[in-house]
Amino acid sequence: MRIVRHILIASACAAAMGLTACAAGTTPAAAPAAAKPALVLYNAQHEEVGQAWADASTAKTGIKVEVRNGSDFELANQIVAEGAASPADVFITENSPAMALISSKDLFVPVEETTRAQVPAQYSSSKGDWVGVAARSTVFVYNATELKDADLPKSIMDLAKPEWKDRFAISPSGADFQAIVSAVYAVRGEAAGAEWLRGVKANAKVYRGNSTIMKAANSGEVPGGVIYHYYWYGDQADGGAGSANTKLEFFGGKDSGAFLSVSGGGVLKSSKHPAEAQRFLAYMSGAEGQKLLADGKALEYTVGAGVAANPKLKPLAELDAPSVDLNTLNGPKVIEEMQRVGLL
Repeated sequence: MRIVRHILIASACAAAMGLTACAAGTTPAAAPAAAKPALVLYNAQHEEVGQAWADASTAKTGIKVEVRNGSDFELANQIVAEGAASPADVFITENSPAMALISSKDLFVPVEETTRAQVPAQYSSSKGDWVGVAARSTVFVYNATELKDADLPKSIMDLAKPEWKDRFAISPSGADFQAIVSAVYAVRGEAAGAEWLRGVKANAKVYRGNSTIMKAANSGEVPGGVIYHYYWYGDQADGGAGSANTKLEFFGGKDSGAFLSVSGGGVLKSSKHPAEAQRFLAYMSGAEGQKLLADGKALEYTVGAGVAANPKLKPLAELDAPSVDLNTLNGPKVIEEMQRVGLL
């Protein structure tokens, strides 16, 4: 009977208290801690920049970030095709038009107010659905022997004039130049933009890639070319083998050629972990993420949290870039225009 009585007591205890221990001196087993979610980052920024932000954010928060790399419109079009089924939580780009495309499809959620406050309004979406995380300045790189200061174009619009026939290079297949074309259309209007594009098609030598243009100018193969600033600064930092004979001309004067292309970041509606995704976006655009960019080798401009860019760069405040509503930069429209004139 004593054995039966012990069994009944034990059974009653288990039924009444579940996982809680009955016997004196024992404690219930602790429930396992919930695993932190892993985020998926669609990264159209430089691979090393996106990975550095992901790794540093993970070290700070414990939230892992899986980085999937691609180009601006490759990933933007993929997000549009995937829609609500996209595995992406966060999207970052090199240029604004790809962000504008996602914004136009209403595929971002609003950025948290505290994060928006970290970035000046001119470097973010006018809708409040994405923020700037970096920027790059349009410049004219030129061979200092082939072109003197008096010979330089005063505006990017000058490159459509007959005197610039075969004297400069562009890389029309890249998202960088396509963003610059978008800025010309936004600043000068569609009619002037279309006329300029026809002139550029008639005058420009076509290369593939900004670095290729810079090296061609350095060797004297072409007098100059339209690129982004950081290719030149990066080569100079590595010894200058591809840029020693060149200089940069910053157009300034709010010319469309002084366009500052903003790399954006946003949280997608498809995100399964929106709170964590917002936290990652806040990190990239905040003081720590921007300091990481400033101290790295990318040599892009910082735009958030009041963090100064690498001191080797011409100060952001001196660029005198034109004011552009970044969400009006219509990438698909510009690609159609470039196809129409035969640049793509």
